[in-house]
Amino acid sequence: MFKLFLLFAILPIVEIAILLNVGEQIGGWYTVAIVILTAFSGAQLVRQQGLSTLMQAQQKMQSGTMPGQEMAEGLLLVIAGILLVTPGFITDGIGFLLSLPMTRPIIAKGLLKHLSVKVVTQSFNGNYTQHQTHSSNQSEDIIEGEFERKENPAENLPLKDDLRKPD
Repeated sequence: MFKLFLLFAILPIVEIAILLNVGEQIGGWYTVAIVILTAFSGAQLVRQQGLSTLMQAQQKMQSGTMPGQEMAEGLLLVIAGILLVTPGFITDGIGFLLSLPMTRPIIAKGLLKHLSVKVVTQSFNGNYTQHQTHSSNQSEDIIEGEFERKENPAENLPLKDDLRKPD
């Protein structure tokens, strides 16, 4: 709760104070130009990195492995895109940190260590089951989890010979 307070109350106040201070030092129009330039260049970087991450995820899926690292990096790129188009120098700094190809994989690995995913699947007979997986392993290709095998309704159907009408 306190983190959300910091995010939505304190951060904008600090951003405005920094923007005003920079505006006094270099001029208001130059400050606006820097904010627009960082938003534009950040959007281009996020777009390019997003396409690269998508290609890597598709390659992993085609080889039959789970693209967990790429999914985490994709989430970080979405957050980076939002931060980069938000006016301010702190949000731009965090946005660039999340979008750069040198820092994003490290942050994504840290995110995956603390991530808990709930997967809801529908079985053949229509029942829904919920599984929780924890990715606390060092390997990005192994996801621990539980599964529940439901009875196959096709096993309960009568055989073809049993469907004959009595003579």
